[in-house]
Amino acid sequence: MSQRVPAFFLLSLLLLAAGFTATSKVPEPKIPFDPEKYVCYRAAAPVQVDGDLDEAVWSKAAWSDTFVDIEGGKRTKPRFRTMIKMLWDDDHLYLGATLEEPHVWATLTKRDSIIYQDNDFEVFIDPDGDTHAYYELEMNALNTVWDLFLVKPYRDGSSANIHAWDIQGLKTAVKVNGTLNNPNDKDKGWFVEIALPWDVLKEAANPKSAPKPGDQWRMDFSRVEYRLNVADGAYAKAADPNTGKPLAEDNWVWSPTGLINIHYPEMWGYVQFSGKVAGQGRDSFQDKPEEKAKWALRRIYYAEWAARADKTVFLDDWKALGLRDKDLKIRGYAFPPVIRTTDSLFEAIYKGEDGRVWKD
Repeated sequence: MSQRVPAFFLLSLLLLAAGFTATSKVPEPKIPFDPEKYVCYRAAAPVQVDGDLDEAVWSKAAWSDTFVDIEGGKRTKPRFRTMIKMLWDDDHLYLGATLEEPHVWATLTKRDSIIYQDNDFEVFIDPDGDTHAYYELEMNALNTVWDLFLVKPYRDGSSANIHAWDIQGLKTAVKVNGTLNNPNDKDKGWFVEIALPWDVLKEAANPKSAPKPGDQWRMDFSRVEYRLNVADGAYAKAADPNTGKPLAEDNWVWSPTGLINIHYPEMWGYVQFSGKVAGQGRDSFQDKPEEKAKWALRRIYYAEWAARADKTVFLDDWKALGLRDKDLKIRGYAFPPVIRTTDSLFEAIYKGEDGRVWKD
């Protein structure tokens, strides 16, 4: 399949320094850029959001690969298995998750509590893939929900709209395969089922609409998991015997970010929407050439903030930023990219070549 790019194709990254100190630095992921990919098919029948993923409508939806540690690479394999699957129709995006867990535990019951203080499941959606204006949803095994909208990642000076914003029309359900909060037996795990309305998700999309077949959105899914002990017949977070402080939680994700920070939307996975009904034909995932240009821009972003932290200024020379030809040369785009700087901002731009054709 080939794709013709417009005569003037522009990708730019413009970031203000306002709100940062001269020593601000954005850590670069320590793993290669290789996000997960998933093709989401249409639901063959209405989806009843009740936590039961054994229903026929889910049977033809493929499970994702098993979650890995958020840092990826050679980090320790997660102790328990986690996977997701997806479907969609004209009204909703449907998510199902299975979380292996020998001791299903949850405590928080008030909506918009800080849910990751419990073991939880988390959803992140950036509809237009620009790393800004994205959704976050967290829920625990009590089906308590925390939904957030972030204008930009925390590293860029964002503060989440925590309590004043809800996903109107959201449907969630949890099914426990075992007994919740009972340390006297061993459980198998818990299931999550979610319906997210396009009427809400489209507000951060470009254009502001539900996806069309072939569209790709950036998403990731995370699981926060604490080690537990039993004390006085109840669960308690395991503590470091030397300090008495709770042990750090595990972070297991679908698409690793390369550091312990899920708010790196450029590392999230790609979800491609298919017009086919699940089980009635297959679509292959189509890599888009502009994604390589976006990643090269992101490499410039990391390097600019490193330069500002070290030299207190942004740099307009890509070599001075420590970047190499192979980091920035993208087939179909003029090289080198244009970099402009002032005391308070920088801009990096790639221009596509007129009439350039890419072939898979």
